Amino acid sequence: MGSNMARRLKDQGFAMTAVFDQNTEAAQALAAELGCAAPATLPEVANAAGIILTVVSDDEAMDDIFGSVGCGCDSLLGTASGVTVAEGKLFINCATVSPGTHELVESRVEAAQAQSLEACMASSISQAREGTLYLMCGGKPEVFERARPILEKLSGSLRYIGPTGSAARVKALVNMVMNINTAGLAEGLGLAQALGLDLTMIREVFSQTGAASRVLVTDGEDMQNRDHACYFSAAHAAKDSGIALRLARDEGLELPLAEATKAQYDKMVFEGLGELDKSGIAELTFKGRHLGV
Repeated sequence: MGSNMARRLKDQGFAMTAVFDQNTEAAQALAAELGCAAPATLPEVANAAGIILTVVSDDEAMDDIFGSVGCGCDSLLGTASGVTVAEGKLFINCATVSPGTHELVESRVEAAQAQSLEACMASSISQAREGTLYLMCGGKPEVFERARPILEKLSGSLRYIGPTGSAARVKALVNMVMNINTAGLAEGLGLAQALGLDLTMIREVFSQTGAASRVLVTDGEDMQNRDHACYFSAAHAAKDSGIALRLARDEGLELPLAEATKAQYDKMVFEGLGELDKSGIAELTFKGRHLGV
């Protein structure tokens, strides 16, 4: 996602000054493509740019890259020795992480005399490259306005949700419902196959009835053809359903469908299938397909 967002911004005339990834080979290759630097440390990234976009995997990664100044390790906010590097910068954070993590990051960023915005993405790799992401943003209104010129070039639809944490809550709901729909579609198609029904016909019928869904469009054919090239991994589906379930528990709610769906994606991770696309959940439900250990 991050590399394709960088390519899109380069195409739109923005000056790309640095890219960073734990996979240094990938970062160096992208830097060569974009004609920019591939710094070895996070403080160098912050020094290189006025606006920094982050796309990381989970809460732990966000906590690491936004370590408080003087925490004893390099981060986007400062060096291990306590030198601040973030003053005046704008951090646009696109990861799907817990609302509390976005709130923690904002407090650390503001303590470093900088600004942050959550810009949660409800799209995939091709949309990142084309600049048609669906972006849900949370943070201070003036920070959103500062980020708008970049966000408009990355998105086909841009929505300001409210204070920091609010966009992450909405994104958790989006992915929870998407994951439930994906699991339900896999079970429907799996049962259809077991009954000897033609899956192409079933998908067409689904599309014209109450079984229609966005997931049917994006994942139905892939489930039928066992094409699980990864656009959104099963591991991320498990993680995001977990965020929603923690929010539900905080509110005293029971969500049995979300619980069952997370259990399926957790099973994929446990059995070594976590890096398949979320459509790979069909491998657990189709008769005779199971690939796990």
